[in-house]
Amino acid sequence: MSAETDTTDTARTAHSNVWLLRFVSVEAASGTVLVLAAVVAFVWANSPWAFAYEAPWHIELGFGLERYLPHHNLRFWVNDGLMTIFFLVVGLEIRREMHDGALSHPRVATLPIVAAAGGVLVPALTYLLVSLPGTRRGWAIPTATDIAFALGVLSLIGRVPATLRMLLLTLAIVDDIAAILVIAFFYSSGIAPGGLLIAVAGVALVLLLQWLSVQPALAYVVPGAIVWFGMLSAGVHPAVAGVVLGLLTPVSARFGRRSGRASSAAAGTAAKPPALRSPVERVESRLHPYVAFAIMPLFALANAGVSLKGLALTGGAPLAIGAGVVLGLVLGKPLGISLASCAAVKLGLCELPAGIRWRHVLLLGVLGGIGFTMSIFISNLAFTERELLAAARFAVLVASAVAATAGLVLGRLRPARAPRRASE
Repeated sequence: MSAETDTTDTARTAHSNVWLLRFVSVEAASGTVLVLAAVVAFVWANSPWAFAYEAPWHIELGFGLERYLPHHNLRFWVNDGLMTIFFLVVGLEIRREMHDGALSHPRVATLPIVAAAGGVLVPALTYLLVSLPGTRRGWAIPTATDIAFALGVLSLIGRVPATLRMLLLTLAIVDDIAAILVIAFFYSSGIAPGGLLIAVAGVALVLLLQWLSVQPALAYVVPGAIVWFGMLSAGVHPAVAGVVLGLLTPVSARFGRRSGRASSAAAGTAAKPPALRSPVERVESRLHPYVAFAIMPLFALANAGVSLKGLALTGGAPLAIGAGVVLGLVLGKPLGISLASCAAVKLGLCELPAGIRWRHVLLLGVLGGIGFTMSIFISNLAFTERELLAAARFAVLVASAVAATAGLVLGRLRPARAPRRASE
């Protein structure tokens, strides 16, 4: 039994490593597309053709659902509709990591979890220290980390320990979990029981289909849409529905009634069951490229177009928001991640992985300051006033650019080697 267990664990580890390499390569490549989309949006919004940038996002699209979803424009469908698929992929990543990834091993996950906690608390406190009474709602903006952008910068650095990529990925996933909880509990407009019942009905329908061992992913589109609509009606940001659906996705190829029959059959035969991919793997592998190369760049195109003409950072609330976001991401993130990691190691809660030095932890913290996608997303929830929202978005762009540049420079610095003695 021991040999069989070791073989199974080895196979799972190898499979997890293959998934990690594929995921990191897609995220790193998409980071370039993401930055390009943001640059295009920013330049376009400040060009003589700025009207052509802003006008399409205000086009009203009802899709025949005006009775239920009135007066929603293109930007809403990008931010609240398509970004649900982004959050679905995030939920799938969390589900997979909890099953057979870094989050399934407490000792391995301790360092990035503690680091992520420090990377949330310190930036939030930094923001609050410089905020004004009317701007404190934006405290969560500098707490997020953009996986694609950060991994893209890390890929440009060149030679870094493979473990550092795993740490950055795990830290960013834990960061996403924190951001999801923050959105659900702090940026919801009060829970409407009727909408919550609709969402619960959608979840129940998903669970019923899983119990019936329904495999086709398309069968879950309608129940998923019901969960999304229920969240929207309940006052919870509808994109959270994507995370819920991702966490509900089975991690085994056989689930529901079929899993019981498969277990009985396996007990009576020595034949090895065919290798099948789980729904988590199938759905993630199909959606990830579309999210990385289409949905996230489209989100950047829709939200990174901050016009400098309407931007006022000379004083008051906009300046406080801008200073809080920049200081939180550029200084608070590396400080929080580094101090939390150091405390965890000194207290014996964990140890630095092989090949990782404290300069790598500092680099991890600097790259964690690349907020971008999630920070802009939270900005849209924190502020409705155009002036304040513009200040928050612009500060996210500036801070992410500074953090990316600092990470690139720090990563390319090599420690000085001790001089060798001259041979006689």
